[in-house]
Amino acid sequence: MPPVPAQHGGAMGPSIADKMKMGALMGGTVGSVMGFVFGSVNIMRYGAGPNGIMRTLGQYMLGSGATFGFFMSIGSVIRSDASPIAEEAFRRANRRPIIMYGPGSEYSKRQQ
Repeated sequence: MPPVPAQHGGAMGPSIADKMKMGALMGGTVGSVMGFVFGSVNIMRYGAGPNGIMRTLGQYMLGSGATFGFFMSIGSVIRSDASPIAEEAFRRANRRPIIMYGPGSEYSKRQQ
């Protein structure tokens, strides 16, 4: 069975702004979870302090989520930013061969 041909000219991928938003959302989520774990451990070890449990835990979560989300959004843009020359070279290296064998060629006779 022949391989499925690559589809060119279809819908474009996400834009750089979309990738940045996606990186910020994923980083903010992971950072908030890390802040929850780290903040809970610190509250159990050292107490909540004058701000109370919820405010202290919220500060840990917000600070960690904002920091990690910021760096993740920058990282996702840097990671996805590629040179158009390199992309074109990759496409040319991985495209199907230009020379096609006709029904009367030697190649098609060997395949039968």
